[in-house]
Order: sequence, then C-alpha cells, then structure tokens
Amino acid sequence: MKSIILYSSSNRQGNTAQSVQQLAQQLQADSLYLDDYDIKDYCYNHSNSEDDFRALFRAVLNYDHIVFASPVYWYAITPKMKAFFDRITDFMDDETLQPELRRLRDKQFSILSNSIQETAPRCFTEVIQKTCEYLGMTCREQIHHQYPYQENE
Repeated sequence: MKSIILYSSSNRQGNTAQSVQQLAQQLQADSLYLDDYDIKDYCYNHSNSEDDFRALFRAVLNYDHIVFASPVYWYAITPKMKAFFDRITDFMDDETLQPELRRLRDKQFSILSNSIQETAPRCFTEVIQKTCEYLGMTCREQIHHQYPYQENE
C-alpha cells in the first residue's frame, strides 16, 4: 500500500514534523509539507484555479493511503489544511473533474495530530473524518501524540 502524509504546521521542524518523520519511517510513506504550496481559499467562481491545489490533489490521488497531519490549533486543523479540504469542492463543482474525485472512494485515510493534551478533541478529528467519509474514504486509524508545551511551538 502506497502512503503519503500531508502535513501542515506553523513550525516546519516542530512537533508535527517529528511525528510525521516517525510515521513516515514506519509506513515507508512519502511526506508533503502543505505550507510549501500556494493553496488559495475556496472561491465560488473558481478564480483561484491557477494555484498549486489541483496539481497537488491529482498527485495525492496516486496514493492508496493518505494521512492528514496537523497540530491542534484552537480545536482545529491549521488554516492551510483547512484550505486543502475546502478546495476539494473544486472537483465537486466541475462535472469534468468529478471522475477524478471519485477515485477517493478506493482510498484509506488516517489522522495524525499532536497537542499538549492526551487526545485530540473530537471537533478536531471530526472535520477530517466526516469530510473523508463523505468522499467515500475509509478510516484506517487516528494517532495522537502529546508533547509538552514549548514557547515557540
């Protein structure tokens, strides 16, 4: 099974990156730092279709297992991760892109999170889980790493 870890964090080398590196070794997975890409917010008129999202999403479709990794920021995923999920709507809105979107039905997903708490809040995991399940994906696992508070994380 070919896996990729999509991750986002305000600190490229922080706790999330450490968790991603550990899991990537375990799964022999590729990893991709979303914050390196220009992913604009969803727009009803699709005026942002020239950013990096569509090419990035198409590349992700080549994997069987997608891990979404984010620190817990105020009970939520990072803004870049949220933009990534919102932009999937581009493929729903355009009938010519819908066949590509349907490829997600054969995919598995996992959630990798970290915070100072023992577990990720349900509102955090539900955003990813409910979106992926709506798209027909199967949940493989949820992993949460607890890290002590650090001033610059």
